[in-house]
Amino acid sequence: MNQAADFNEMTLFRDMAKRAFEQEISPHFEEWEAQHMVPRELWNTLGQAGLLCPDVSEEYGGAGASAQVTLAMIEELAYMGCGGIASGYGIHSNIVAPYLSRHGTAEQKAQWLPKMVSGDCVGALAMTEPGAGSDVQGIRTNAVRDGDEWVLNGSKIFITNGIHADLVIVAAITDPGKGAKGTSLFLVDAHAPGFEKSKKIEKIGQHSSDTALLFFTDVRLPANALLGEVNKGFTILMDELPRERLGIAAQAVAASEGALDITVQYVQERQAFGQKIGQFQNTRFKLAEVKTEIELNRAFYEKCADKYTRDELSSDQAAMLKLASCEMQCRVANDCLQLFGGYGYTTEYPISRFYTDARIQTIYGGSSEIMRELVARSLLGRA
Repeated sequence: MNQAADFNEMTLFRDMAKRAFEQEISPHFEEWEAQHMVPRELWNTLGQAGLLCPDVSEEYGGAGASAQVTLAMIEELAYMGCGGIASGYGIHSNIVAPYLSRHGTAEQKAQWLPKMVSGDCVGALAMTEPGAGSDVQGIRTNAVRDGDEWVLNGSKIFITNGIHADLVIVAAITDPGKGAKGTSLFLVDAHAPGFEKSKKIEKIGQHSSDTALLFFTDVRLPANALLGEVNKGFTILMDELPRERLGIAAQAVAASEGALDITVQYVQERQAFGQKIGQFQNTRFKLAEVKTEIELNRAFYEKCADKYTRDELSSDQAAMLKLASCEMQCRVANDCLQLFGGYGYTTEYPISRFYTDARIQTIYGGSSEIMRELVARSLLGRA
């Protein structure tokens, strides 16, 4: 059972995060963006600060905090304009760690969770393939039982944390005759023979997030690498999607708030036609609309986060939240960049990064088109 974060707990973690992020990330962020990757040591630094996987049980080295605390860490990074780091953090702390905590055996938790909390192990989730994104039934990566082992073959694409990953949760077909219901999840050590990583994929945004192709060639896995039951991978994926989409929404809302704040500051300083551009009615009305839209999405996000802590967040509510917040984020980034004029189109001004980082939000974690279909099904059933 999840539990809500109390005010003191949330305040403590937010204050810790702000100090650590300002000290350890802000001075180096532009360099990391240019390199299109954070240094591996950042994970250890965040672990030492107690900021990784805060809702992991104290038994495995975590703080035993609420899931809302983990979401708050994503918010703080996104607000700063560190979209790539926020995404990588979310995969590690808000997706991989909960998969293990909720579905792993005691042995699996003891093996991996303490190292994820410390930053000695970076986690990734490998579901997407060249021919299978939102369509899980298109997965071709397969695992075949061979005595006491599984033999894994296939490839995955667009894997966040793929370069730095030490542990990858891999979705693979274990019963080809059952389609998606023949999918299983495996805990794959990234150092296993036959596991290869491509060079990082270059993207138009979220540059500091390392994204890779992964290849599995006769990777032999012990029987205890299976996460959950055989052929229950699809069920686990569906069970965990609401939390994944909550994390993406946290990023969307907080990044929008960050973009608005730097825009408000800019329009009060920049002058055109003899007055500050914040004095023009168009600017004032546009920012009023942006602020209103953010507040509406913030309220829905917090309602859904509270529902999640009570195990009451449904898949269609999570889909509505992701759809609304991510589409909003793209509109906000666009509207705010417009008020910067030509300067907004330069990398010198952070608003350009808010703009490019936002674009992927309506695609990963389930595209906006898929979200609309899920909500429609909750109303009308399948077409």
